[in-house]
Amino acid sequence: MVKNSCAVEVKNLTKIYGKGDTAVTALKNASLKVMPGELVAILGPSGSGKSTLLTCIGLINEPTHGALLIDGVVVADEGWLTGIDLKQMRREKLGFIFQAHNLIPFLTAQENVMVAMEINGVTRSCAKKRSSQLLELLNLGHRAAHYPTSLSGGESQRVAIARALANYPKVILADEPTAALDTENGKNVMNLLKKLAVENNSAIMVVTHDQRMVEGFDRIYHVSDGRIVGDSELGEE
Repeated sequence: MVKNSCAVEVKNLTKIYGKGDTAVTALKNASLKVMPGELVAILGPSGSGKSTLLTCIGLINEPTHGALLIDGVVVADEGWLTGIDLKQMRREKLGFIFQAHNLIPFLTAQENVMVAMEINGVTRSCAKKRSSQLLELLNLGHRAAHYPTSLSGGESQRVAIARALANYPKVILADEPTAALDTENGKNVMNLLKKLAVENNSAIMVVTHDQRMVEGFDRIYHVSDGRIVGDSELGEE
């Protein structure tokens, strides 16, 4: 396996849906790098290819062409590489935060975080300890025993963030994580992600269409019609 220092590296990634006359190219020769500890935005309008890029990086959508490396491991090169356990890679290397919180309604906030670890073989006692630490970190310790129906939108999103962090992922992928939140709660979530990227040395990639939410990000990649048309570092115009 080839190793390098990038948390995520995408090289000329292309994703085509369908074949022949019905083929749609959702992603065209996209290339980017994300380092550990970086908070990166994927910015663009609806239908631009942002979510396709994220699902390819998340090992959900198989790329048609190009290469993909996660934590220095080549997982795709003109398609998935044989010998790579994608499910294990997702469990061990990746954390996901979605627009819809996808919390399990019959589990408490703490149990929703614990289940991510228990699926990974973590003992219940260790999962309970880790989940308590995460919920305290996110100022949700007092809500640990509450069910999703009694949590606010911002609280539910923070539970989802705790769940994404549970297995110490190298890469966290967030798809429109603030779309269902008001501006204040949305900015609070983004500030929290920025803090966690540094403290946990995790690469965090956030797909959004709202440029107001990416203040303070380390890098912004702009996507249009399936192509990465530009990127900018913090402080650049």
